Formats: sequence, structure tokens, C-alpha cells
Amino acid sequence: MSVPEQLRYSEEHEWVAGLGPAGSTPEDDIVTVGITAHAADALGEIVYLELQVGEGGAVEAGEVCGEVESTKSVSDVYSPVSGEITAINSAVVDVPKVINDDPYGEGWLFKVRISAEPGDLLDSVAYEKLIEEG
Repeated sequence: MSVPEQLRYSEEHEWVAGLGPAGSTPEDDIVTVGITAHAADALGEIVYLELQVGEGGAVEAGEVCGEVESTKSVSDVYSPVSGEITAINSAVVDVPKVINDDPYGEGWLFKVRISAEPGDLLDSVAYEKLIEEG
């Protein structure tokens, strides 16, 4: 399974796109968040997604902000960054299987205007090691 190098990752298996080098905040302060392919594979077919925060709402890094339900289980979704939700991907709310089909593309969950420097996010090498260690 390929782990995109340009993304940053949480230990809870969420990804963040749009951070600058070494995880620095992007110029427009907006990043995209999703669930990793590893998490989507482990969950099985995702049948339901609920985000607890809508556009304009606040999320905190490391805090639960939603849940995904699959044919196997229900799992919490954690925000890997703190800030204000600027967009929610209504396509994955309507058809959650998109997350399984394209977790790093069309399967993104939400966009956040970062309000604080990102915390301890992993680069692709560290995330691959986390997966290997189980």
C-alpha cells in the first residue's frame, strides 16, 4: 500500500494535505483532511460517515470530530489539526464508499483553516513505520 509522501499523518490514521515543508502552516492557512488508505482498508466497506462539526465550526487537534461506520465496525474520526471547518465533502457524506475507492483524492472529509501550528504529525516514512509496527 502506497503512502503519499506529500501528506502528513496522525497516529489515529488521518491525513493532512496542504502543509508546507516540515509541516509548516500553508500561506492560506487551509488544509484538507481525510482518512488514510490503511484505515479505510482496515475498516472494510464504509457505509456511513457523520461529522459532528459543520462549516464554520471549530475542531481541536486530537479530538473526536465524527465517526465512520463500516460493515465491520464503528470508528471515531479525529481532527489532526485545530481550526475552523471551511468545507465539508458532501460527496462522501452522501456516498461514504468513495473513501474506500479514493481515500487520498475524492474521499477527503473536510477542510480546515488552521488556528494553531500543527502538532506532532508524522511524515510518510514515520507513518509507514507506524503501520508496520501495527
